[in-house]
Amino acid sequence: MQQDLHKLVKVVGRVKWFDPVKGFGFIIDPEGGSDILLHANVLRNFGQSSVADNSLIEVMSQATARGVQAVEVLSIEPPEADQLAPIESLAETDLEEILALPLEPARVKWFEKSKGFGFANVFSRSEDVFIHMEVLRRSGFADLAPGEAVSLRVVDGKRGRMAAQVLSWDSALRSED
Repeated sequence: MQQDLHKLVKVVGRVKWFDPVKGFGFIIDPEGGSDILLHANVLRNFGQSSVADNSLIEVMSQATARGVQAVEVLSIEPPEADQLAPIESLAETDLEEILALPLEPARVKWFEKSKGFGFANVFSRSEDVFIHMEVLRRSGFADLAPGEAVSLRVVDGKRGRMAAQVLSWDSALRSED
């Protein structure tokens, strides 16, 4: 991708990788140029602290002396569902049913990526909501931080309430406009 320095260009590409601990990752340039830097601050301005590998992402990018960088995230689409293994607890729930569920505002209690799960507290409810790593990936996230505000679509699972979809707080607000 050839860009004039400081000129903004809209790019739609796939997330190559993003590491929330390092605070950055890269987007594959759809035109075959250099990878595009995605900094955590740019992602946070969109309302997310992480993004799943292979997510489709639309950004405004800018060429700098150090290479092309994303300066604003416009949209994120999770990785293709057919590329992912089925989730046992959600096997009989189709996407239309999940999307029809109400959004519930929540705050992440804890999430341990290495364990593959975590929990969130839905506002005004006492029980925790289980969040599985695969649900997180399918929702376009790579990780969650304690205290992070999110919106959940929740189903009743075998062991209690579990997230069927996770949305960033900001994107949930945008979808209701």
